[in-house]
Amino acid sequence: MDLPLVVGVDGSEPSLRAADWAADEAALRQVPLRVVYAALWERYEGSSIAQELGKPEAQVRAQDVVEVAARRARARRPGLPISMAALPEEPEYALVREGRNASALVVGTRGRSGVADLLLGSVSLFVAGHADCPVIVVRGNNDNQARTPVHGRVVVGVGKEPGRAVEFAAEEAARRGAVLEAVRAWRASAREGVGHPLIDGQPGLEEVGAVEALDAALREVPAGVKVQRSAVEGPARRVLLAAAHEADLLVVGARRGEGHFGIQLGRVAHAVLHHSACPVAVVPRRG
Repeated sequence: MDLPLVVGVDGSEPSLRAADWAADEAALRQVPLRVVYAALWERYEGSSIAQELGKPEAQVRAQDVVEVAARRARARRPGLPISMAALPEEPEYALVREGRNASALVVGTRGRSGVADLLLGSVSLFVAGHADCPVIVVRGNNDNQARTPVHGRVVVGVGKEPGRAVEFAAEEAARRGAVLEAVRAWRASAREGVGHPLIDGQPGLEEVGAVEALDAALREVPAGVKVQRSAVEGPARRVLLAAAHEADLLVVGARRGEGHFGIQLGRVAHAVLHHSACPVAVVPRRG
């Protein structure tokens, strides 16, 4: 049986948008959708769900949260198998546990208790950093609507150890009929001096190394996926954020640190999760 795609909801507008996006993704993958709400309290205090239900905020309960999200998903993707769960526990740990039996986890940018100035809610950041499966954080819009992909591009950041990220990105590109753009950032070393490749027009060692890393990472991509390679001089965070402006999905890898619980997010993953113009998939490395 295919593992479901799990989406975490909390009644906020970003989480409802994530549920819409997850419905589209589950339909693409041809897997069931599981809608999960977890909290230690029974009542939800917020305006989005109350408006959907036509109830006072004080009367909205946990089951209402998952039912509204599931109803939107059914309307968006009729016939999609959907299950629901309202769990009386901390959302961070509940979602990480749900991810053990999921093909992927989808979350929004902010939690219900998030401060307006925060760019990414603590629940989403925790899940992205600790889940065993790929985590997709839905970003990009300031309203309550999930947008249909329009750019036809899936971008993957190729680091020192790309691992599963490239494979995941290739699968996503194939499902969408999109171009897979593999991006590798490189920095010229100080020792090149006057021979800087951007000055004399000749590729330096770092640029050549970046191109070779791209070739190696893309070696196993299926022949049916259209691939573009981009070796770009600059900080990886800046390079990937620039690529995300015209992408439908940005994919990055996450490393597992020894002696720590779960996946440890590096500075690049942190930056794109907070600032990307499109949804970001964080893919754990195997082993």
